[in-house]
Amino acid sequence: MSFSIHSKVFLTLLLACVLVLSGTQAFVHWSLQRGLVELAEAREQARVEAIGERLVEIYAREESWTSLRASPRLWLGALLGRDWPAEGRRGRPGDGSHAPPWARRLIGPHHQAEGGDGFVWPPPTLRDERRDRGAPIELRLMLLDAEGALIYGRPELLPDTRRFPLNLDGTPIGALAVIAGPPVAELADLHFVERQGGRLWLIVAAMLALAAALAYPLSSRLIRPVKEFQHTARRLAAGDYDARVGIRGGDEIARLGRDINALADALERNDRARRRWVADISHELRTPIALLRAHLEAMQDGVRPLERAEVDRLHGDVLRLSRLVEDLNDLATTDLGAPAYRMQEIDLAELLGEDIDAFRTRFEAAGLDLVFDNRLAGRRDAAQAGCAPLYADAGRISQLFGNLLHNSLSYTDPGGGLTVTLDAAPPGAYRVNFEDTAPGVPSEDLPRLFDRLYRVDASRSRHTGGAGLGLAIAKNVVLAHGGTIEAQAAAAGGCAIRIELPAERGARM
Repeated sequence: MSFSIHSKVFLTLLLACVLVLSGTQAFVHWSLQRGLVELAEAREQARVEAIGERLVEIYAREESWTSLRASPRLWLGALLGRDWPAEGRRGRPGDGSHAPPWARRLIGPHHQAEGGDGFVWPPPTLRDERRDRGAPIELRLMLLDAEGALIYGRPELLPDTRRFPLNLDGTPIGALAVIAGPPVAELADLHFVERQGGRLWLIVAAMLALAAALAYPLSSRLIRPVKEFQHTARRLAAGDYDARVGIRGGDEIARLGRDINALADALERNDRARRRWVADISHELRTPIALLRAHLEAMQDGVRPLERAEVDRLHGDVLRLSRLVEDLNDLATTDLGAPAYRMQEIDLAELLGEDIDAFRTRFEAAGLDLVFDNRLAGRRDAAQAGCAPLYADAGRISQLFGNLLHNSLSYTDPGGGLTVTLDAAPPGAYRVNFEDTAPGVPSEDLPRLFDRLYRVDASRSRHTGGAGLGLAIAKNVVLAHGGTIEAQAAAAGGCAIRIELPAERGARM
């Protein structure tokens, strides 16, 4: 059985309230019980002291326990704080006639008036309607003389009793032994505890009902933004990238709403880029295919002669179309990221020097200078001079350098040139700069040079055969190696491409 978030939040809040209220009720009940126990113990201590004082007075008056031992009535009078009338006499108000029921049953026709024969203390067969609540303190007292002999009591009850010594002018005359009993034995106290316990549970039930009444709308208010997020996510999944969520406040839910809106913005940008990408690819492929078709149909119709020059022209168009397809394939491959790369330890300086030497003849034929400035060669460590250890894919890095060299070769005016600089870029990275001469790139076009199929129409047009994918491929390669690439205006009037590659798995500088 699955619950909605609304139900889960509601049940969580309600459970928290149940736990808090139950814990509070238990603590209050424990505190009340503890307070009553302390009160009962203090009251019991005071009653034991009062009984002890009366017993000391009897001992002082009689100078022994003989009379007390012989008269259960005197013993009960000392316990209850009253004098008992002789048997057969009517008691006065305040005498034994108003004693507790258990005392009147003990001093009845079946007990001796003055003799102690047949009198057992504490009474073993005493039963009353509240016996399960515990006996009062008077029924749990036993009297011992100075030698420890029982005057009133039973020997089997002496273990585990508390002793309260009785002294007369500093001389021990006996002791009171208190039999252990329940913490609260008074009927009124027990009724009070029961009433308060019932009232506490009523309060808990009322508070739980109030908590449930408050938790339901509160949980609805907390879940309302989540439902809005769910609706917006469904619209985004259906392709409606204009969907946005309303943001209120600055808490975690509001931050989640901002993240959803940021995701929607990214999806919208990607959708526009995808549409533009498909349109640009269609345009790039449609133009050469249309030219090939036109030339072939003209030859079929006899409008153009089937000559070697026409075939060579068609072959050139096919080659340009093949380069475009290869560039698209390279771009798709570099978009795959790390799984398509074969990383190994290489020497960046050596690889860059080889790529530059491979293009040197073509630069000379175009009337362009090509300079390689390896500034790592001036390091103090002769063993490491000129080396640039790097953990990378040698083929992809060579493709990166080849694209940049080809761009400069294609778009630099004759008489100019390209300077390639390799230097250290702390901490633990290499910097490679490609700076060519005029023509340059307008500053507003520099940030878009790495966009797919983007050309600067003023100076880098389609007549050179480029499809605008070389720099996009270069950017993918650099990012796959954890580096950065950016375009700037060169001091010589052309374009400067700056690349930084981290040497994380290579030698540290």
